[in-house]
Amino acid sequence: MPRVKRSVHARKKRRKVLEQAKGYWGLKHSTYRQAKEQVEHSLAYAYRDRKNRKREFRRLWILRINAAARQNGLSYNQFIAGCRKAEIGLDRKVLADLAVSDPEAFAAIAEQAKSALAS
Repeated sequence: MPRVKRSVHARKKRRKVLEQAKGYWGLKHSTYRQAKEQVEHSLAYAYRDRKNRKREFRRLWILRINAAARQNGLSYNQFIAGCRKAEIGLDRKVLADLAVSDPEAFAAIAEQAKSALAS
């Protein structure tokens, strides 16, 4: 079996990790061993936090909708239930944006939800 020389690929692998570690503090940006460990952790954090970002935004939207719904005399769950009964097909992101940028439009939706709950 022929002998395999690893020099080129080994250097390429190390250079890739060190490029990913650019900007890290201390030896983590210049020493392969520390950089490799930090890059692995960083990639794991990035994967985890891409999921968490969705969770955090949904929480923020719900908070905004709840605050605006209470100004219109409804709780959050009453508002959402009313929107479902009135067949208003807006998602939480759009509703939260309306609550912040256009309170009059949100109030109109809240009135529709309120009337759908009453009937």
